[in-house]
Amino acid sequence: MPQNGEFFVELMFSEVSSRKCIFAFLILVMINSEKDFIPSSYDFPKVSGTVKWEAPSNIALVKYWGKKEKQIPANPSVSFTLSESKTITEVIFSRKEHTNSFSFDFSFEGQPKPDFHPKIEQFFHRIELYLPFLKAYHFTIHSHNTFPHSSGIASSASAMAALSLCLMDIERKFTEISDELFYKKASFLARLGSGSACRSIQGTPIVWGEHSAIAQSSDLYGVSLDFEIHENFKNYQDTILLVDVGQKQVSSTVGHDLMHNHPFAQKRFEQAHQNLSDILEVFKSGDYQMFVNIVEGEALTLHAMMMTSNPYFILMKPNTLEIINRIWKFRELTKIPVCFTLDAGANVHVLYPDNYKNEVLSFIKNELAVFCHNGQFITDQTGAGAHKIH
Repeated sequence: MPQNGEFFVELMFSEVSSRKCIFAFLILVMINSEKDFIPSSYDFPKVSGTVKWEAPSNIALVKYWGKKEKQIPANPSVSFTLSESKTITEVIFSRKEHTNSFSFDFSFEGQPKPDFHPKIEQFFHRIELYLPFLKAYHFTIHSHNTFPHSSGIASSASAMAALSLCLMDIERKFTEISDELFYKKASFLARLGSGSACRSIQGTPIVWGEHSAIAQSSDLYGVSLDFEIHENFKNYQDTILLVDVGQKQVSSTVGHDLMHNHPFAQKRFEQAHQNLSDILEVFKSGDYQMFVNIVEGEALTLHAMMMTSNPYFILMKPNTLEIINRIWKFRELTKIPVCFTLDAGANVHVLYPDNYKNEVLSFIKNELAVFCHNGQFITDQTGAGAHKIH
C-alpha cells in the first residue's frame, strides 16, 4: 500500500484529467508540512469582485509564549473563540497589468492607515508561495472592529483571520478547494500574520500546537477538539475589563523573543503541555474547580515569565491586582466558579458559566467597573468561529 504522498504523486501523473478528483483526494491527505498548502497551478483571469468575512478574537486558556521560526509555537495552547468581539474585513480585488509587486490600499474604521502597510506587505511576502495570485491583483481592504482598538482584545488575531479568509475566498474562485482544506489553509495563513490568529477561524475550543493527546493537532494551524465538550463549558461568558486602553507596553513579538534565553523557558513549555492535557480532561468532565486552577495559573505564569525575563517587564497595573483580589474574595464567598485570565497586558478577562451570568455581571458592575478606565468593560461569550458575509 503506497503512502499518502506516494499515492498522491501517482494520482497526479495518472490519466485522471478531472481536477475535482485531485482535490477530493486532498481531503484524505494528512497535512504534514507547509508544502501541502502550495496549490497546483491555476489561471489568473481578468475578473474583479468583492469578498467579506468576519472573524472573532479569541482568549487563550493555556497560553503559548515563545515561538520558533515561521511562527511555530514553542508550546501548544488552547483558546475560547469569542462571539461579539470580531473584525469585519471586506476585500475588493481587480486584475492588474503588472505582476511584479504587491498592490493594495488599506483603511481601518473608514480611515486610510498607511502605518498598517508594512505589516500587510510582510504578510503578503510570507504567504505568496501559498497564494500565487497575490501579485496579479490590486486589493482594496476595508476593515473595522466591533470592539475598541488597544482594548486588551486580540485584534491582530481577528484581523489576520478575517483577511486570510477573504484571500482564501478569492482563491476559491480560481480553483476547487474542499471545505476542510479551505479552513485549514485559512488558519495556516492567518498564523503567518499573527500566531494566535490561527485560533480565530473556527469554533471553540481551538488547540494550536502539536500535543500527544490530540492526534490531529498541528503546529501549522488550529484544530477543533474532536470530542463534545461538557455542558458546563458551553456558552461560557467572558467579560473584558478595560483597565488600560493605551498602547501595549511590550509588543507580543518582543515578549515571545524574550523566551529564547529565558532561564525558566523549558520548564514553562513542559508545564503548558501538562496543563493542556489536564484541561482536555476538564472539558470532558465539567470540573469547574480544576478549570479555575489551570486558567488562573496560566495567566499568572505568563506574567511571571515577563517579570523574570531580561529585560523584565511588569504588565499588570495596580487596578489589575485589585480586580484579581476581589474576584478571589467573591468566589470564596459565593462559591460561584468565576475566574480571571490575562493576556500580555493589564486588562482582565472574567470567565464564568452562563448560568451565573446575572450574579457575576451584577458583581462586575457594582465592584469591578470602578477599577476600569472610565468604567468600561465588554461583555462577550464563546462563539462558533468566523462567517462569510454575503
